[in-house]
Amino acid sequence: MLQQIIDRRLAGKNKSVGNRERFLRRYKDQIKEAVKRAIDGRGIRDIERGEDITIPKKDISEPVFHHGQGGVREVVHPGNREYIRGDRIERPKGGKGGGSGKGQASDSGEGEDDFVFSLSKEEFMQVFFEDLALPHLIRTQLAEVPEWKSHRAGFSSDGTPNNLHVVRSMRGAIGRRIAIGANSRHELRELEAELEALLRDAPVGDAASGLKITALKERIEELRARIARIPYLDPIDLRFRNRVRVPVPTSKAVMFCLMDVSGSMDEGRKDLAKRFFILLYLFLTRHYDKIDIVFIRHHTQAAEVDEQNFFHATETGGTVVSSALVLMEEVIRARYSPSEWNIYGAQASDGDNWHHDSGRCRELLDQKILPLCRYYAYVQVAEEEQNLWQEYTQLLETQRHFAMRKATEANQIYPVFRDLFKKEGTQSKAA
Repeated sequence: MLQQIIDRRLAGKNKSVGNRERFLRRYKDQIKEAVKRAIDGRGIRDIERGEDITIPKKDISEPVFHHGQGGVREVVHPGNREYIRGDRIERPKGGKGGGSGKGQASDSGEGEDDFVFSLSKEEFMQVFFEDLALPHLIRTQLAEVPEWKSHRAGFSSDGTPNNLHVVRSMRGAIGRRIAIGANSRHELRELEAELEALLRDAPVGDAASGLKITALKERIEELRARIARIPYLDPIDLRFRNRVRVPVPTSKAVMFCLMDVSGSMDEGRKDLAKRFFILLYLFLTRHYDKIDIVFIRHHTQAAEVDEQNFFHATETGGTVVSSALVLMEEVIRARYSPSEWNIYGAQASDGDNWHHDSGRCRELLDQKILPLCRYYAYVQVAEEEQNLWQEYTQLLETQRHFAMRKATEANQIYPVFRDLFKKEGTQSKAA
């Protein structure tokens, strides 16, 4: 059987969708390198947009057939006024130039401009996230596999007995009986009225009237029998409750952002944490239809706040990290059932904590938080390994969906993020 596939996607003016996709596949490595160069020059807030990338001309050169060196060839040069048959022509002397097309001049030779290719927002994000994957997850609701929900969709003429709608079926049966027997009942009423008048007015002993009365009675009995044969409930009257399965958006995720706002967390460290949270959010948008964000800031006490207060509030104090973990568990129990939501946690801290509290933090993560989460990442925005880092390190051997890294400079955020969320089989646990 011959199968034809018609691509009805709209292409822009003077653009070919097929050629564009072929170009993206063919020069995948060059485009990925160009995207990495572009990322270095933009902020995280601007990451989710398109980009004009530049690819060196030499990287997209096409193979061509040409004559090799040597051999005997006969070539006719139009407009030849200097040579005759048998003359030997010297090879042209090579120039020194090799213009790059980027403003570099040469005294001879020819240059070529680099190739500029415009990536759309979707294409740019696809290249950026291509080598990332949610590791070690058996997600309750996969974004790629829609969940189906049953909805009522009226009635159908077939189904199982437990879905039989009695009232609707009887209503249909009454309507059918009325429709089928309407003409017979109308004729029966007319004949009964005619018979009654004939019995009342016919002369006694009139043979013609007697024959007519007999015929009327036979017709009346025939009509009554016909009406009686109409079934009280026919299979065509049965109506069953009909339910259809429709896809519903089920890939829901909640992202908990926990950040230390104690006195040791200066604006530079908060900025590092902010960059990581934004990048994680963009990554989750590639996998889930609906994403909620819960911001929890803490010093000695934890509070759920909005994004503005999360990053810019000036309240500060000591450090008790467990207060944020306790609040996170309370919010999960109250609003985000693990059977319906994919729960992610991202914690940023400089590692400083009240030394008696770090052990409790490890216990809360191990026994309360991690069993509810799909993935939990801890990022320390300081180089020194303090007691909180040491306690969290003990979780790495037993908790596959827990990871921790350090990031002390802005240019380390991307590598740390990629290391945390690289594809399975290539991920290490701690820096």
